[in-house]
This record gives sequence, C-alpha cells and structure tokens, in this order.
Amino acid sequence: MAVRAVGIETSVGVFVKKKKSAWLDLFLQCAVFAAWACLPAVASADQFGVQVAGGVADHDIKKADIGVVWDPNWTWWEIGGFHFTMVGEAHVSYWHSTEDNAVHPNIFEVGLTPVIRFVRSSGTIRPFIEAGVGIRLLSHTRITDTFSVGSAFQFADMVGVGAIFGSHQNYQAGFRFQHLSNGGIKEPNPGINFSQLYLQYNF
Repeated sequence: MAVRAVGIETSVGVFVKKKKSAWLDLFLQCAVFAAWACLPAVASADQFGVQVAGGVADHDIKKADIGVVWDPNWTWWEIGGFHFTMVGEAHVSYWHSTEDNAVHPNIFEVGLTPVIRFVRSSGTIRPFIEAGVGIRLLSHTRITDTFSVGSAFQFADMVGVGAIFGSHQNYQAGFRFQHLSNGGIKEPNPGINFSQLYLQYNF
C-alpha cells in the first residue's frame, strides 16, 4: 500500500512539473509571436530606445534589468505646458539574493509594461511623472527557505519620476518604485518591492 502511495505521489509530481513546463513553453511562444508581430510597428514608430536599470529589494535582493522601449508618439491633454503620453516597454531582468538561506539566489524575470507619463512638452530638459501596470514571469518562485512569491506569474505595478534631456531628446533618466505580486491568485502572496534607477538612450 505504501509503495502504491509513493507511486501516486511520484506521478502527481511529474504531472505538475509537466504542467508548469507546458505553461512556460506557451508563454515563451506567445512572447516570440508578440515580438514578431510588433516588428512592423516598431520599425515605423517615431522612436524606440534601450533602457538599463539597477534596483534593490528586501531579502538582500539586487536586480539588473535591460528593456526595449517603444514610443508610438501618442499624446493627449495638453495642460499648462505638460501632456500625457504612453510608451510600451519589454523587460528582461536578473535577480540575485545574497542571503545565507537562499534557495534560488539567481532568478530571471521577463515581462511587458505599458507606461503612462505626464511630461513637459518642450525644453532641453523635460521632467515627467509616470506609472504603469504590467505582467512578469519568473523562473523560480521560492527565493529563500522562508520567502516565496507564490507563483511564477506576477503583476508589476510601478510609479516613478524622471526627465528626458539632450538637444535631440536622446537621453532619459529616472527613479522607479516597483511592486510585484500575483494579485492573490495563489498563496503565499507577500509581494516584493524594488527601488530602481534607470538610464535610457532613445534612437
């Protein structure tokens, strides 16, 4: 009877692993398709950029991030020399935890975020405030033996401040506060907060 129970548990474990692998494969296929579908839009867009960022969080976690930013030049609501605009960002990040009890000290993150900005309309230096809500997929959910984010799928909420500058508006720098959580779709859901600095070059 014990042998049979062990066999059932093993079968269930294999099924769960296969299911997780299938979801990861599906996500990666969708990401590749989305990137391929967006190529014509990016090619004809007014501007795109490359962003690099570094951040820190609790549990001695540090994050390095690289992003590709698409600006379709959508603007609206001119108010007192400022206006609203929206950009799309795609990110790949690497987390590293230096805690002694880290189970997965190295974690990868991929995702997409639409970002809305309220930015100055003219000038060599154009300050802005920004906010966005995106989605992320993590390579592992457990970071230390006492801390897990619950699910690989996460929502990424962000608020920040920054400025676009340069004679051709080629440069951008800012600070962001980012919160990741799964929105309660699976427990545990402690969430994790990052403070990030970023630089961007606009082509």
